Amino acid sequence: MNVDKYAPESLMMSYGYKPELSEGAVKPPIFQTSTFVFKTAEEGKAFFEVAYGLRKQSFDEEPGLIYSRINNPNLEILENRLCLWDKAADCAVFESGMSAISTVLLEFLSPGDLLLYSSPVYGGTDHFIHHFLPKIGIDAIGFNSDQSYEEIVAMVEQSGKADKLAMIYVETPANPTNDIIDISSCRKVADIFSTKNREVKVAVDNTYMGPLWSHPLQLGADIVIYSATKYIGGHSDLIAGAVLGSDEIIKRVKVLRTFLGNMPSPHTCWLLLRSLETLKVRMEQQMKNARKVASFLNRHPKVEKVYYLGLIEPESKNYDLYKRQYNAPGAMISFDIQGGEKAAFQFLNNLKLFKLAVSLGSTEGLAQHPASMTHAGVDPEDKIRLGITGKMIRLSIGIEYVEDIIGDVEQALAKVACLAEVLEEG
Repeated sequence: MNVDKYAPESLMMSYGYKPELSEGAVKPPIFQTSTFVFKTAEEGKAFFEVAYGLRKQSFDEEPGLIYSRINNPNLEILENRLCLWDKAADCAVFESGMSAISTVLLEFLSPGDLLLYSSPVYGGTDHFIHHFLPKIGIDAIGFNSDQSYEEIVAMVEQSGKADKLAMIYVETPANPTNDIIDISSCRKVADIFSTKNREVKVAVDNTYMGPLWSHPLQLGADIVIYSATKYIGGHSDLIAGAVLGSDEIIKRVKVLRTFLGNMPSPHTCWLLLRSLETLKVRMEQQMKNARKVASFLNRHPKVEKVYYLGLIEPESKNYDLYKRQYNAPGAMISFDIQGGEKAAFQFLNNLKLFKLAVSLGSTEGLAQHPASMTHAGVDPEDKIRLGITGKMIRLSIGIEYVEDIIGDVEQALAKVACLAEVLEEG
């Protein structure tokens, strides 16, 4: 099938799958097997030679199926289809988003190296950077969206480890503040500190916006990472992660994945293939709903501030970056409520349609309290500095009827107002 002839949403129905190899089934069956039979011993030898890098795969040679820890038809079809959205050369899918993140960091960082990362990041990523990487001798320094290219370069130089910088890790938009980091600028920083023998990699966690609303590989990133649990899975019924990039990079990632054993099951891959068919229609509806919800919140007297890309003003310094880096504002909204944590909890406890749960990107609306939930382990001073306070609430907008979504938010806010009045009278 000619990939250039069709849009990704069209190719999600059939790309990478040959019905004639599966009894003519219109959809891939679940290949629930641990191992695969070789036709001959010579074939088995040839498959292992390619799998272990003992020789290069010939032009017309397809990778042979060996063992489901290495490859599986459901896994291969899924990885082929995910490549289409980001126009990536290859893809590696994982059992979770954190396994994707940790595998990338472990593969491209060595003892003595320096990691430069954007802040804030997802709480699990923050914990891995600050509590695990130091155990294996890897240092990390953070920067935020307010810092300029020149300030970031100076920060690296002043660290005394500029010659050890190995990776720039970016999460943009940031979870949960929706801060945006300039990927192209990070590429420039990486190039400044790269040498002939040491190329600084740029890795981008694109979970909040991808793979539909942003394509970091086209902006200078080497590696794109997803928690596929979120928009790609989209139904709160699986856990998965994905990494995309060049053939060379993904080959290294897949080798480590093989020996760590953190690849997804055939059933998880099959569920993700199901989800990819509706990815665009789901994400577009979520974004349309989010625009209206953000607008409602932005006018509400009980809301101090709304963090949403669609509310960035054209005269803002971030507007040009937003338009250059994203083709839509997404469906993630955070906001500060008047009254602090007590008011935030009262709001969350009175939601009816939204589910009070962590995660995001699913068909149903999800609401949570970042400071005490997803980012509970982040250093308290860092949380204050980054604006992740008790008054912040994060909403992942679903595909429900938008008037019902707004109605649920409105009635929960009204309960908070009533509580405030009672407290004031008391």
